[in-house]
Amino acid sequence: MLDAIIIVSFIIAGAGIGFYSVDLLPTTVLDQVTNLDGLSSVTGGFGVLIGLVFGLVAQTAYRRVERKVRQMPVDVLLSRSVGLVLGLLVANLMLAPIFLLPIPREFAFIKPLAAVLGSVMFAFSGVNLADTHGRALLRLINPNSVETLLVAEGTLKPAATKVLDTSCIIDGRIEDLLATGFLEGQILVPQFVLQELQRLADGSNDQKRVRGRRGLDILNQMQEAFPNRIAIHPADYEDVATVDAKLVRLAQEINGTLLTNDYNLNKVASLQKVTVLNINDLAQAMRPAYLPGDSLDLKILKQGKEPAQGVGYLDDGTMVVVEEGGSHIGDELSVVVTGALQTSAGRMIFARPEASVVA
Repeated sequence: MLDAIIIVSFIIAGAGIGFYSVDLLPTTVLDQVTNLDGLSSVTGGFGVLIGLVFGLVAQTAYRRVERKVRQMPVDVLLSRSVGLVLGLLVANLMLAPIFLLPIPREFAFIKPLAAVLGSVMFAFSGVNLADTHGRALLRLINPNSVETLLVAEGTLKPAATKVLDTSCIIDGRIEDLLATGFLEGQILVPQFVLQELQRLADGSNDQKRVRGRRGLDILNQMQEAFPNRIAIHPADYEDVATVDAKLVRLAQEINGTLLTNDYNLNKVASLQKVTVLNINDLAQAMRPAYLPGDSLDLKILKQGKEPAQGVGYLDDGTMVVVEEGGSHIGDELSVVVTGALQTSAGRMIFARPEASVVA
């Protein structure tokens, strides 16, 4: 819509300039023209063509600038804005005396020319100053904020916004992850993801219908539990066909992080330089170091709660409870892992002596 407004504005401006430019022609030329209306129409038509060309150039330049601004870090964008405002302020203060000077009428163009050139020069200088001393400029905005100070110094990085995909919502583990507090930043649920969940919930396939309703229920629970973290994003892309492509597009535009369980979406987003958090990768990273059936050498240090139990510890401090190990205190045994228990207090591994397992 904005592209059309830019192009149409230039076309109208070009048509108006072309149509009324006939009045600027010398009188001698106008006297030789028999049909001024026809000439105005011709010049207006040329103005339309020229306005269309300039409109397309302006629209392309605007999109290029918009793309760079979206990719620009927040601290850089903020510091450059402050530098631009300071540069324009200095330009107005420096140019004010020029407008008070008595300048002959034939040189009246000097004042607006000086205003334009001075504003451009000082604005450019302010932006360059912000690139060099942006951290100090950010402190001027809120010098009493520790967070602002750390962001200005580059020590603290703002948390990236997380974009949820359909598979991650249906999976349900994202709710538990939010409850732990390890996931920072705003959580965005795009409108087209909601529409996909609704399509699944209203579908004819029983399995898909159950998945869709489960996703909507989990999303409602998350909104009730974390009302300040979950936000529905209205963005949609009519020119993009699939939901996965829309998710990647949105994450690129807001410089956000994509939360997904979809292996293929993970690969596609990574190829397009989008940061991806895969819940399955997190679960894989957090799995116990020892699984049932694994063998390890362990020194029994003390007796467990039960008389027949012995207790030892891994190098990282994880407690290992060995059944039938109470009579081997002080000995080093080869044990086989039989199970593991993960709690908020830590991890506990259960094992048996390898000889008893073989027997």
